[in-house]
Amino acid sequence: MKIVRTVAELRSELAGCTRTAFVPTMGNLHAGHQSLLHIAAGAGSPVVASIFVNPLQFGPNEDFSRYPRTFDADCDKLRSAGTDLLFAPGVEDLYPVEQRFRVSTPNGLGDILEGEFRPGFFEGVATVVLKLFNCVQPACAVFGRKDYQQLMVVRQMVEQFNLPMSILAGETLRESDGLAMSSRNGYLSAAERAEAPALQAALRTLTDQALAIIGDAGLDAAQRLHRLAQAERAAAHGLRARGWVPDYLCLRRRSDLQAPQATDLQPGALVALAAAKLGATRLIDNLEC
Repeated sequence: MKIVRTVAELRSELAGCTRTAFVPTMGNLHAGHQSLLHIAAGAGSPVVASIFVNPLQFGPNEDFSRYPRTFDADCDKLRSAGTDLLFAPGVEDLYPVEQRFRVSTPNGLGDILEGEFRPGFFEGVATVVLKLFNCVQPACAVFGRKDYQQLMVVRQMVEQFNLPMSILAGETLRESDGLAMSSRNGYLSAAERAEAPALQAALRTLTDQALAIIGDAGLDAAQRLHRLAQAERAAAHGLRARGWVPDYLCLRRRSDLQAPQATDLQPGALVALAAAKLGATRLIDNLEC
């Protein structure tokens, strides 16, 4: 695996490559990232990964400075996954001048859920991802479904800017107890780590209840929607009773992440999404239903 730091080096290495598969990361890699790299290896060649902790997507009170930097261990994981090239720029390499041009995400997508509780987050994500795409010029890029809303933002950006590439999605990898793999899991204390699977369990309960409500022939559409809203509130209340601080725990349409309507009351139409703090650590997860 070759490591390059500058855009000029990257473009020199990839000159003439038309089937490049790309996996952008912020480092502190785990098995979930490696699964995305395996998808990339089956979709194109060479396989390029990036490690860049993007300051544009961190708010003033978020964890940019303490986000784990584990470069040597990350390189070992990338090599074991068959990565051909690692692009690891510094902030000054990717932002040599102040990044005053930004990618604005549309209302109703970039300002809901994560966007509501992390203002500017998706603008920062979309800006750096578009910049990385312009640097790597891949034929395809791979993102994980754990960041469900981010995946939707990236897909719509690629479509609306007519970028000549495809976006592939990797399934969420979980620990044996159901906790979604995440770099931020390392922030959890031992007691918090034991409690953390409760987030996935709450989502599982909510999706099971949603499918039961949708399939209840004795309810009309208005009653079903009312019961879904009750199930959402009960799920959030259950997490709060366990000491969590939920930002959201809700059911949304898979197609656009808007609140479900009467026409969406069918299996395969909805997704349950959650973000909640456990101690000082904010975790996110989702389950389709």
